[in-house]
Amino acid sequence: MNLPKGTLIPIGGAEDKGTDLVEGAIKKDHLNFFDLGILKSVLNEIGKENPTIILITTASQIPDEVAENYLDAFQKLDCTNVTHLRIRNRDEVDTAETLEAIKNCDGLMISGGNQMRLTTIYGGSEFLDIIHTRYREEEGFVIAGTSAGAMAMSSTMIAEGNASTAHKKGAVKLTVGWGLIRKLVIDSHFIKRGRFTRLAQAVGTNPGSMGIGLGEDTGVIIKQGQEIEIIGSGSVTLIDGFDVRHNNIADIGQGSTISLENLKVHIMERGNKYDLKERVFSAEVNELV
Repeated sequence: MNLPKGTLIPIGGAEDKGTDLVEGAIKKDHLNFFDLGILKSVLNEIGKENPTIILITTASQIPDEVAENYLDAFQKLDCTNVTHLRIRNRDEVDTAETLEAIKNCDGLMISGGNQMRLTTIYGGSEFLDIIHTRYREEEGFVIAGTSAGAMAMSSTMIAEGNASTAHKKGAVKLTVGWGLIRKLVIDSHFIKRGRFTRLAQAVGTNPGSMGIGLGEDTGVIIKQGQEIEIIGSGSVTLIDGFDVRHNNIADIGQGSTISLENLKVHIMERGNKYDLKERVFSAEVNELV
């Protein structure tokens, strides 16, 4: 199988958009927005001066407000070629104008909201086919997504699941995502919303997949569909179910408590790397700048 040439950047949500900057000052304990921030990393991966970025806010219930925040943030980083595709239903997905924009942009930024809107509105579309083709074939093409936009990237997607009941079978609902990358299940707002057990159940039902729990203002750069590097100010939790021994999920009834033995967990910071194919972790020490 040929490895994809493009880059995926799933983000855990609430990424720094430069709103804490006051007369150029940087909020204490934050990464430097202009050098090490998540959105700067997106631009660095595209590797062009003032690239053309398509902003997709379909998942959000407040698309115009979300778009304004991103337009302002990218402008702070001297990226002014950002176009908001305000797609709210399936009839707007495969228009000539929309498809032309997707064919000619350098990268996508997919906002948060409800990930089911991304699958139900874009599923089976020519729009999604173009994104898949460009991701597979074009080096430098970047697809970034935050929160719901991150969760929808993988083949298996968490549709819903309350963190307080996620230890019960059936409390975590899975569905098909955009399918840009296989053998991953991505969760967002992972630390703040206490979603460890939610992701663990998703991995337990798909033990060949790796669970990636993204903290806020934190993301991963995924190259060639298998090499990941942590970016941002928080942590990423990897949950590996490949070597699970005891797993009762198939044998218990709905609402019963799940039981998993030998999950492997890695907690990673900015600069750490992981090979998804070989399941190899590597660490680099990084100081906040």
